[in-house]
Amino acid sequence: MRTSLVRSRRLGSVAEAVGNTPLVRLDRVAREAPSVEVYAKLEFANPGGSVKDRAALRMMTKAIEEGKLGSGKILIDSTSGNTGVAYSIFGAALGVPVRLVMPSNVSKARKDIARAFGTEIIFSDPMEGSDGAIRHVREIVEKDPETYFYPDQYSNPNNPLAHYHGTGVEILDALGDRLTHFVAGIGTSGTIVGTSRRLKEHTRPIRCVAVEPTEPLHGLEGLKHLPSSLVPAIHDGSAYDETFRVTTEDGWDMADRLAREEALHVGHSSGANVFAAVEIAKKLHETQGGGCVVAIVCDRGDRYFAPMKWEKRYLW
Repeated sequence: MRTSLVRSRRLGSVAEAVGNTPLVRLDRVAREAPSVEVYAKLEFANPGGSVKDRAALRMMTKAIEEGKLGSGKILIDSTSGNTGVAYSIFGAALGVPVRLVMPSNVSKARKDIARAFGTEIIFSDPMEGSDGAIRHVREIVEKDPETYFYPDQYSNPNNPLAHYHGTGVEILDALGDRLTHFVAGIGTSGTIVGTSRRLKEHTRPIRCVAVEPTEPLHGLEGLKHLPSSLVPAIHDGSAYDETFRVTTEDGWDMADRLAREEALHVGHSSGANVFAAVEIAKKLHETQGGGCVVAIVCDRGDRYFAPMKWEKRYLW
């Protein structure tokens, strides 16, 4: 194994640690496509532990620059967990109070992590999912608009812009003309839309694939089944080339495989993304004898832990 001395970065704040996440080649789970490079973009390496750090930080810093956030205003938004953790860590770093609305069945780990940074949590109906949390936060803000800054991650253009200026640039810097396919799930849709827009500007054609659950009731926390959901305002179907639908079982099984075979303990939306990437790689191996696929690994598996067990919820 080759090693090199890399000077450690000196940072003025934890907020400066966002981005420049590693790409790791997946040899074992993609063994059936040996001619294709399959990489995982490890977004859990962000300081808040997920891909949502990028969008949350940009939405907050741009609001501060524009005078929309500060002077005691409370940041409030709806979240299924990871964006809430990101708001919480950067709220603590930037001195911004944070209040979150999330479904009460979000994993205990995410609730506890957000609270550890001083965040207040308001729970919405678990049966209404992320859409119920969106409706609830809008009601709160409408009643008291002067108290809150509502970034609205589902409508804020700084969400996809964080990936246009960050994630997409980093992937191209690492792989350049070798990259043929990019895979990311649809939640707010910021990652797939923003990254795809940047990749589409590259001189070489890159096929961008959005991952979506096959059913409205599913166990892939953080992903949206668009046909049955409130479609985010920032969603732009023209930014990517196709949608790949993944079952809950395939997402969970791939997450388990990544832990056992690649030493990557990741969440189930990440498992779904990698499952799609491996299926794409198999087809490329059969039809073209080569290719290079990057999948977003959104967060770590410990986000889904309850004490001593997995919080596996049978929603499908």
